[in-house]
Amino acid sequence: MDLAVDTSRGDSARGWLSRALPGLTLLLLAPLVAEVLPGATRMSSIVVFPLEMIIWGGGAAIARDLVRRFGLSWVNLLLLALALAVAEECLIQQTSYASLVVQIRGVEYGRAFGVNYVYLAWALIYESLFVVMVPVALAELIFPARKREAWLAGWAYAVLAVLAVPASFAAWYGWNIVARPKVFHLPPYHLPLNLGLAGAAGMVGLVVIALGSWRARLTGTWTPLTPPRPVIAGLAAALVTVLLFGLEVLAFGIAPDLHPVAAIALALVIAAACFVVPRWAASPEWSRAHVVALVTGSIVANCLALYASFTDASALDLVGKTVLDLIAFAGLGWLARARARA
Repeated sequence: MDLAVDTSRGDSARGWLSRALPGLTLLLLAPLVAEVLPGATRMSSIVVFPLEMIIWGGGAAIARDLVRRFGLSWVNLLLLALALAVAEECLIQQTSYASLVVQIRGVEYGRAFGVNYVYLAWALIYESLFVVMVPVALAELIFPARKREAWLAGWAYAVLAVLAVPASFAAWYGWNIVARPKVFHLPPYHLPLNLGLAGAAGMVGLVVIALGSWRARLTGTWTPLTPPRPVIAGLAAALVTVLLFGLEVLAFGIAPDLHPVAAIALALVIAAACFVVPRWAASPEWSRAHVVALVTGSIVANCLALYASFTDASALDLVGKTVLDLIAFAGLGWLARARARA
C-alpha cells in the first residue's frame, strides 16, 4: 500500500479552493461517516456537527497529511487514528471513563478501575475505522489524482490546532456538564487525575510510535494474499461492521450474563479480521474496485445497523437519517460506477 507523498504537486497551477477541496472534503466526511449517517449524531442535535468537523475531521485530516508528507504507511495512519480515539474517549468527552449513559438492561457491564473497558475496546476500533481509515479511503477515491499528495498547508495545521482547543472544551462541557445531568439524569463526570494521565500517556505514546525516529520501520511489506472478488470483499466488510455493532450493544449491557472476556475476544477477532486487508492490498490483483467495495460495504452496513437504535426516534431524526442515508448510498453507487470506468 504505497503512501509515498508526491512533492511535485503543481499547486501554483491550481486555485486556492481547488487545492483545499480534498482536505475540506475529509473534514466533512469524517464526522459524516462516523456520526451523522449512522445516526449517532441525530438531526435534533446536528448543532454539534461543527465541533465534530473540527475534532474528528481535523484529526483525520492532520493524521492523513502527516502520513503522506513523511511518506509513511497505513500502519502509521492507524496508530494516529488510535491516538485520536484515545484523545476523544479518555480526555475530551471521557465516555470510556464515565459511567455509560446507555445501559440496555440497567446493569453496568464491562467496567473495572473506572474504565468501561468493553466500550473502550469498541470505541478504539470503531473510531479508528470510521473516523479516519474509511473517510480517508473515501476521500482518496473521490480525488484519485491527488491520492499521493499532502492536502494541508502549514497554516491549516495551526488553524485546526487553535480551533481544537475551544471545540474540545465545548464537547467536554456539553456532554459531561450539560447532557449527563439534564438529558440522562446522571451526575456530571469529573476526570480523576490518574485516569487523565493514563489517557494522555496513551495518546502521546501512540503519536510518538507513529511519527518517532523509528516511524519508517512500520512501513514493512506484507505477505500478499489473493483478494476475493470486490463484491465478496464488500460483503466481508459489511459482516465485520455488523460484528462491531454487536460489540457495541454488548458494551451497553444487552447480555449482562455474558462474561466480559467473551466480548473482549470478539473485539480481538474483529481487529484481526481488519488486518487481512493489507495482505489483500499487497497482491497484484488488488484494485480500486476492492477499495470501493470495502468502503461501500462498511458504510452501508453501519448505517443500516444503527436503525436498531431508532425505535424511539422522533420523526425529524428518523426521516433525516433516512434521507441522508439514501443520498449517501446513491453517492457511493455513483462513485463505484465512475471509478469502474476510470
